[in-house]
Amino acid sequence: MCGIIGAVGARNMVPVLVEGLSRLEYRGYDSAGIAVLSEDNRIRRVRAVGRVAEMQGKAQSENLTGTLGIGHTRWATHGGVTESNAHPHISRGEIAVVHNGIIENHDEQRQRLQAMGYEFESQTDTEVIAHLIHHYLAQDLSLLDAVKHAVKELTGAFAISVLSIHYPGRMICARQGCPLLIGLGEGENFIASDVSAVLSATRNVIYLEDGDVADITKDQVRIFDAADQLVERTVHRSDLSLASLELGPYAHFMQKEIHEQPRALTDTLEAIIDDNAFSPALFGAEAATVFNEVDSILILAAGTSYYAGLTAKYWLEGIAQLPTSVEIASEYRYRKSVPNPRQLIITISQSGETLDTMEALKHAKSLGQHLTLAICNVQESAIPRASRLVLYTRAGAEIGVASTKAFTTQLVALFTLAATFAKQRGLLSQQEEQAYIDELRHLPGSVQYALNLEPQIREWAKAFSNKYHALFLGRGMHYPIALEGALKLKEISYIHAEAYPAGELKHGPLALVDKNMPVVVIAPNDALLEKVKSNMQEVSARGGELFVFADADSNFTASEGVHVIRTPRHVGVLSPILHTIPVQLLAYHAALLKGTDVDKPRNLAKSVTVE
Repeated sequence: MCGIIGAVGARNMVPVLVEGLSRLEYRGYDSAGIAVLSEDNRIRRVRAVGRVAEMQGKAQSENLTGTLGIGHTRWATHGGVTESNAHPHISRGEIAVVHNGIIENHDEQRQRLQAMGYEFESQTDTEVIAHLIHHYLAQDLSLLDAVKHAVKELTGAFAISVLSIHYPGRMICARQGCPLLIGLGEGENFIASDVSAVLSATRNVIYLEDGDVADITKDQVRIFDAADQLVERTVHRSDLSLASLELGPYAHFMQKEIHEQPRALTDTLEAIIDDNAFSPALFGAEAATVFNEVDSILILAAGTSYYAGLTAKYWLEGIAQLPTSVEIASEYRYRKSVPNPRQLIITISQSGETLDTMEALKHAKSLGQHLTLAICNVQESAIPRASRLVLYTRAGAEIGVASTKAFTTQLVALFTLAATFAKQRGLLSQQEEQAYIDELRHLPGSVQYALNLEPQIREWAKAFSNKYHALFLGRGMHYPIALEGALKLKEISYIHAEAYPAGELKHGPLALVDKNMPVVVIAPNDALLEKVKSNMQEVSARGGELFVFADADSNFTASEGVHVIRTPRHVGVLSPILHTIPVQLLAYHAALLKGTDVDKPRNLAKSVTVE
């Protein structure tokens, strides 16, 4: 959520700032703004509520130019969606600041600064940062030292970038808990919260670490760590392509990313298929040693990644016989738990920067739990760097706020982990290993088959377009997929949807069922099929309308009030991955008919970097 871009060089950087903010739109935001240092050494700023395009129009009408500038897309936290609350924030015409994150002690700092005579124009926590830096700059400190002093007084998570009229040609930035990187150019340098924002200018990036403060000019980058020591950080070359950030022939990024899943799964599975084996080496050089120490597993995640963890519990316990718990990351560190140094802590995050999950990981490590593994889609992000082991999924850039291909590649990674543990623990025969690998090898083709059902699912979506509520049912390892289906529908269509284990229907949710409450059932041809059929009868008997996703080899017949779409043959333990595709498509087409913003649903953000 929120996005930062900054640039310093010899050319007009306004187009670079605008393009960078456009690349960051997927993160979720409700206002945008840029500030530049003009030729007459004044800070000039434009801000607008709404999309980047509206702010861009203002910049063009005001002929905004500058070789040094910072920009921001804001997702409202402190204060409403107004232009006065939009970033950048300015202190006394001398300091401009953009900020991602949350300053937890902003009320205390606001009162202190007001007592010093500072006037506040916004309700934001960010304006505190601008005035605090100005205060220290007025004490004859350099801009670099003023920022260093200011950030020491901030409690919370933040990534900030600062410019001042007293230091033309210089940006200062700092990171604590929120992502920030430096892009290295020729005679120009950049900062951003996401590599996509700087790709058109450079592929060479430095990922700042927590506590880092950087001093950036067009020709030089200096980084100081949390101990105020000048340090060298590794330069990485991004392999993200600009083409992956373009829509191509698709109407929306969500549609594109749903259809990219066969390729994303193939790429994620490549190492396993090439080696024709499950190997701990997939998870890091230390994995074989670490796995031998493990006696149980705790999965920490949020949102869609949490549902991936719930699915993985069935695999890890059923295949590897490892006791597994799954917790919502934002809840875990606020309760007393019983630490187990032999428990593997698995964190799952698409972005690798999810603050709830990062803080939960830190908490687990503070309790002495140092066997850690990250499942992540973004190279060199914070959570993998803080973990002992890591498996990167290879979903590619995911722009749509509602996760699709990142989720299914997480599931593949987690199944691979379960099979690897089972093999290492002597619970997987060579014959069983080859059977699993063969099923994985055929999975992308089965997913493509499911994608080909889109015309039928599009017709189903018409039945949801005028509804306000929906119910999703699943049993066993398909219950988390029902949860994911309900989440997708509510995220992008704004239809209120809930999911339950189908056996729980009679224990309360059945009271909701009537002709206006469509009920989606995930009904694979597994051992629980007959139980699911009984639950469906409970719905039909109350006049409910059923929409059933069944396998091709299931014995289901469509009838009055019972609609059936058949996915490919039952694919065994990988069935949850396959049944994810139809619920994604259903949500997408229901949202289209509702006329919502599919890629940028209201109130939501892609990378959640606040608690």
